[in-house]
Amino acid sequence: MVSESAGFKGLGAGDDNAEAFGRRVRSAVIWRSGSQILAQIITWGSTLLVIRLLDPADYGLFAMTQVVLAFLAFLNGWGFASALVQSDSVDPFRIRQAFGLLLLLNAMLAAIQYFGAPLAAAYYGQPMVAELLRVQALLFLATPFIALPEVMMSRALDFRRQAFVNLLAALAGAGTALASALAGYGVWTLVYAPLAMFWTRAVGLTLVARLLVWPSFDFRGCGQIIGFGSAVLFSQLFWLVQSQSDIFIAGARFEAHALGLYAEALFLAQIFMAKFVPPLNEVAFPAYARIKKDAAAVRWSFLKTVRILTLIAAPFYCGLAVVAAPMVETLFGAKWLGMVPYIQLIALALILMTVQILFAPVTNALGKPSISMFTALSGAILFPLSFLIGAEWGLIGMAWAWLVAAPLLLVVTARLAAPLIGVSLWDVARAMLPGLAPALVMALGVGFAGQALGALDLDAPVLLLLLVALGVALYGALLWLLEREALAEMVRLVIRRQPPAADTVAQDAI
Repeated sequence: MVSESAGFKGLGAGDDNAEAFGRRVRSAVIWRSGSQILAQIITWGSTLLVIRLLDPADYGLFAMTQVVLAFLAFLNGWGFASALVQSDSVDPFRIRQAFGLLLLLNAMLAAIQYFGAPLAAAYYGQPMVAELLRVQALLFLATPFIALPEVMMSRALDFRRQAFVNLLAALAGAGTALASALAGYGVWTLVYAPLAMFWTRAVGLTLVARLLVWPSFDFRGCGQIIGFGSAVLFSQLFWLVQSQSDIFIAGARFEAHALGLYAEALFLAQIFMAKFVPPLNEVAFPAYARIKKDAAAVRWSFLKTVRILTLIAAPFYCGLAVVAAPMVETLFGAKWLGMVPYIQLIALALILMTVQILFAPVTNALGKPSISMFTALSGAILFPLSFLIGAEWGLIGMAWAWLVAAPLLLVVTARLAAPLIGVSLWDVARAMLPGLAPALVMALGVGFAGQALGALDLDAPVLLLLLVALGVALYGALLWLLEREALAEMVRLVIRRQPPAADTVAQDAI
């Protein structure tokens, strides 16, 4: 997500350092996002088999536990470890301090979740929730052995070794999920699979990073870690309030089967934003930190990231909204068709949410995590209020709440962060336009085609294939006719062809 611009003043004269740095960023993106895509293919393959064996009520129970887990996980110290990435230099003692802090916090969280599980079960009126939460407490004990190696390798833009471990963890999780589902473990399948993934990553990352250090519980002199980490910590807390408030509100109002449909619709709609954008942001944070003294490079790189991500995300979300029905029936089965209205509404809102979360890596890298904290606070106010109002009309009202809160949060975030980055709200809108406008037109065309083809009573897989093919062809044609420059930019990004103008940036990497 950072330019390889020949104008990187802060990276040395002669452009050699800038080009070498750019190659490292591009390599990091390829390894991180490439491994994420492959890992997701593995995970989805097992998920599509498992979801047919489990019941929506299983996913409803699991979603209830995830609210508790997520609200405790924001205290797991990952933000404190991330301070090591933003720092200009790191000494061994700081690493030991960060490790000690991670061990202390996560042991405490595991104990809180284990002994506090009955309270969560009483709130939801589901005794099973307590049993699930007690076993899931083991996830916290693995976290220190994931977080520290990961942030240290990220600091060095070393994502290659992480990629192999993540793929191995995905295989472990997928195998555990499939075996557990076939063995008839029901909802426990959804607990055992993440445990297998977490502990595989913990052991694997510790070994490949060769970061076998003794923790230090002497926290004197770690003010920078605590200061930066605290701002990130509060940002995570507010983000959790925003992202988990719908399940928290719905869990006490609606029965498990209906909640399971909504929760899985939310999971499916958020796949791109939750699974593919965070890996890019993981690369962006240390990369932006390296060029933070070059304001022009930061501004250029941010707008390019918005433009490229929108070119990919907008057609994905718009297409998801119009093919939701045949896709759900094809992949999950007819018993999950109740997900469709939720997917259609949430997917449209997530176009804006995908852009909104691109601001945090830049502001954090520039040493202003307080901006991310205030934008997260805004989301923690806007979304719960919208969900509370929407819940009066049922779960469909909560899905509509996404379309109200998402654009408001993007505007607030842009107003707070844009001056630091050196962009305006209009600059962001213009960067989004090349992908968003053709995607909306494509969605209208595919929607009308879907209505016409629906009268032919085609099988769901056939209808899905026809609509997806039409959408890809239509979006590609619209880019060729209306946004040829943006299309050429994407081609250059993939095949690394030099742009024609001599004064244009020579090589770019997201």
